Amino acid sequence: MRTYHCFWLLFWAGQTHQSFLTPLSKRTSGFPEKEKVFILSGNSRRDLHRSKRSWMWNQFFLLEEYTGTDYQYVGKLHSDQDKGDGSLKYILSGDGAGDLFIINENTGDIQATKRLDREEKPVYILRAQAINRRTGRPVEPESEFIIKIHDINDNEPMFTKDVYNASIPEMSDVGTFVVQVTATDADDPTYGNSAKVVYSILQGQPYFSVESETGIIKTALLNMDRENREQYQVVIQAKDMGGQMGGLSGTTTVNITLTDVNDNPPRFPQSTYQFRAPESTPPDSPVGRIKANDADVDENAEIEYSITEGDGYDMFGITTDKDTQEGIITVKKALDFENKNLYILKVEATNTHVDPRFLYLGPFKDSATVRIQVEDVDEPPVFSRPAYIMEVKEDVPINSVIGTVTAQDPDAARNPVKYSVDRHTDMDRVFNINSGNGSIFTSKPLDRETLLWHNITVIAAEINNPKQSSRVPVFIKVLDVNDNAPEFAMFYETFVCENAKAEQLIQTLSAVDKDDSYSGHQFSFSLAPEVAGSSNFTLQDNRGEFLGRLFFIILSLLSVFRSRFNVCFVFLDNTAGIFTRKTRYNRHEMSTYFLPVVISDNDYPIQSSTETVTIRVCACDHRGKLLSCNAEALIHPTGLSTGALIAILLCIIILLVTVVLFAALRRQRKKEPLIISKEDIRDNIVSYNDEGGGEEDTQAFDIGTLRNPEAIDDNKLRRDIVPETLFMPRRTAAARDNTDVRDFINQRLKENDTDPTAPPYDSLATYAYEGNGSVAESLSSLESVTTDGDQDYDYLSDWGPRFKKLADMYGAMDSDKDS
Repeated sequence: MRTYHCFWLLFWAGQTHQSFLTPLSKRTSGFPEKEKVFILSGNSRRDLHRSKRSWMWNQFFLLEEYTGTDYQYVGKLHSDQDKGDGSLKYILSGDGAGDLFIINENTGDIQATKRLDREEKPVYILRAQAINRRTGRPVEPESEFIIKIHDINDNEPMFTKDVYNASIPEMSDVGTFVVQVTATDADDPTYGNSAKVVYSILQGQPYFSVESETGIIKTALLNMDRENREQYQVVIQAKDMGGQMGGLSGTTTVNITLTDVNDNPPRFPQSTYQFRAPESTPPDSPVGRIKANDADVDENAEIEYSITEGDGYDMFGITTDKDTQEGIITVKKALDFENKNLYILKVEATNTHVDPRFLYLGPFKDSATVRIQVEDVDEPPVFSRPAYIMEVKEDVPINSVIGTVTAQDPDAARNPVKYSVDRHTDMDRVFNINSGNGSIFTSKPLDRETLLWHNITVIAAEINNPKQSSRVPVFIKVLDVNDNAPEFAMFYETFVCENAKAEQLIQTLSAVDKDDSYSGHQFSFSLAPEVAGSSNFTLQDNRGEFLGRLFFIILSLLSVFRSRFNVCFVFLDNTAGIFTRKTRYNRHEMSTYFLPVVISDNDYPIQSSTETVTIRVCACDHRGKLLSCNAEALIHPTGLSTGALIAILLCIIILLVTVVLFAALRRQRKKEPLIISKEDIRDNIVSYNDEGGGEEDTQAFDIGTLRNPEAIDDNKLRRDIVPETLFMPRRTAAARDNTDVRDFINQRLKENDTDPTAPPYDSLATYAYEGNGSVAESLSSLESVTTDGDQDYDYLSDWGPRFKKLADMYGAMDSDKDS
């Protein structure tokens, strides 16, 4: 027989403590009168090994957010093995066991120690077991049960965003979608209406509305105009409990912006505009700005301006400033006050982006009248042409007029004009201009071969106001005249073989001419008359023979081209050939021939020149190949080259120049003074190359001569240097007695200036004039000659060889005194 034991679990229902199968509608205090007992049967014979048991309970609930002061009672565990003697011990494990949920180990009562929040954890899974307190062995198997937290409405709806931003075009229809807002409720959506949210609008009517169930915001007013109001702020409420009283709610703000559409045409604020423009305004310069107002923004306010009609349609233009949307009126052509001083324009402003939905509002354009008054200014002279081209022959005489430029003042005053040439464009002053009538004439000879075109600039300025000036380019082409003789195209130096045969061609000549020929150059070649009959060579002009050979070719070509083209054919060879006249030549008899050739042109006047062809006689082989052209090479095969001879000649020239310079320097050094004593010195200066004794030299000059000019003998020549050229002596007027030195010097200076025998170069006449004297008397050594004191010049010998000559001179003077 099997014995079954029962394990009882009792849950008490009390005030806000527990709920059974259905939620409690009324809260009471204390425990309920009935308790629910759950019995578990098991096999006691095999202990826990072969027990058949099951929990017999329903699902249990516990209210969240308990606010009582005592622990919240959950339920009771009881085993049929419990005899009430305290031998069994109840234990609890699982979610929150020991912390959130505790059990009385003796009685099995379970309690919650903290306030529970369903939004944090809605379900707790626990395990219960009864064990023998003495042995510690379980008397019942461990069983699992669930405590589910019952929800209450303790969370208000929350929007996903604190602030919503949305935009719609202005003038939208009613019911246009704006934005959808969403709110969520953390309460249990499966229990009651705690999580059922309903939307409503608190602020923003009558412009917008919201759907209560979806939260979609729509427009509620027709033709909302951005120009009247651009920003709207709408407040939306979300309330749970299906919007019933007592439900919790939350709000959010929706900022709605009306975007612009082109529903406003441009309009000018005034119908007429006045502007002034000086007649000197250059093209493309602005005259004024006009603007049509448009209440729209961005591309809907973009305006295009145009001139539709008016007498200044071709004189003015208008463009749009993209930044300010203004119309800029500009000058297209030069203005002239004297021709027209008032222009009237009609300007139109049009939207570039037109919305067809709003064409019923009227044409999206407007027009205005613009009056432009041209102001008179002092204008510079105006030339009759923008540029002048003139031609002049290169042989015209100087001061020949080659052309005339004309300019006049465009103002009503018609101020006179003067002309000048900009010398920066005519640095050589080849041309000049008559300042009164503008005629240009030559001031220097012209040469077409040097410069074909002369580009100068002529300036015309008002006489009364020279600042008002204008310029014009003048292009002068120098026409050619036949003033250059033809010449060889290159230097011709050829050779003839000693074994040459008669009538053998040895060189072909060609010529060039610096002059220009419109019909082509035609040159004639001939030998100079002095050698025409005696030369060993002949000259054949190829001009005639060439034309003869081409005669039949020309006839055939003309027959082909005369029906299609009108062509003038000119065939010119302009070459000549040098031929041998005899059979053999001997380079030992004549190694080089110089053949003069006369070249003439066919222009007027005919120009000719004589050129020389150098022909060397050379040794050649039987095929005419050059072997040697130097006659001395047979005798002196090791002769010097031309480069070596030139180097030797340069060395000889340098050596000769060096010798000449050396001789000139020696001659200059040998020029010694003839007077080495103090005899008859007067006002002459003794010239020597050795340094003197300075102020101690008292014997060189006699200042008394300057004080007594009558003592000078005019017929005496200088004796201190060798005379190179003799002139007839000039008699000078004697100075009067007691003449001051200043007057004496001025007199001699005047005589030197008027002396025709004076040398043709600047010379310096120096007279030491110190004035009329002073109370301190003179300190110069020149007057020391009048003193009686003796001077000792022996120290000059100690100064070295440079003062030897002075020592000899003054030593000799001391010897004379002693004697």
